Amino acid sequence: MKSFSQRQGLKPVSQVAQVGAMNDELRNSLWNAMDAAFWSTDGFVYGHHGSHGEIEKFSYVLWSNYFKKPVDARPGYGRPSRGRMILDSIREYYFGCEWHELYDFLEFVVRQYAKSKPRLADYLNQILERELAGYKFIDGLIVDITDAQESELLAEALADTKFGPVTAHLERALQLLADRKQPDYRNSIKESISAVEAMARIVAETPKATLGEALKVLGSSGKSYGEMR
Repeated sequence: MKSFSQRQGLKPVSQVAQVGAMNDELRNSLWNAMDAAFWSTDGFVYGHHGSHGEIEKFSYVLWSNYFKKPVDARPGYGRPSRGRMILDSIREYYFGCEWHELYDFLEFVVRQYAKSKPRLADYLNQILERELAGYKFIDGLIVDITDAQESELLAEALADTKFGPVTAHLERALQLLADRKQPDYRNSIKESISAVEAMARIVAETPKATLGEALKVLGSSGKSYGEMR
């Protein structure tokens, strides 16, 4: 049974932008993308008229240049089900490896198929964006798009109970962003700005001031958030 926060679509801060980790939803979605691009395509696992499928060539390069293992160690030698056995071996690695190794794997595949499947990186980027991953493909390489330090600072700010109005706005901003079906970016930004405004009012000791007015007071007084802690 789902908890209240799960039913409401709320997520912990660490899952809003997936940096340094990968949840099951993202891992599964990326596998499904690979299935659509490779595994389930015609002639990939099983060739036509008893010939080997494309997976024979794919796995040769994978074992040789990525796993760096003997190519004759691939499973199913001489068996009709060789393609399926190789795919099972790849699947076992995929779902058992560390999150960063999975990104290594995807990066390798994208580079290998850059000419024959030039839109593969774009397809995977759609998944990464949908699942709010902190990484994306740029020119065949996976790069950071979210600063881990920023995530840590956000978590720290949310844990600070001294400033209720600020925390409330930040929590609402995250709720709007964490709705993976329909993330509300515009209102999430508005709530983030409201959090800044609330903190500026507190530090400037001007409870009814606008953000601009509070910032002017802060500029003339030299007060900072650090002095309030």
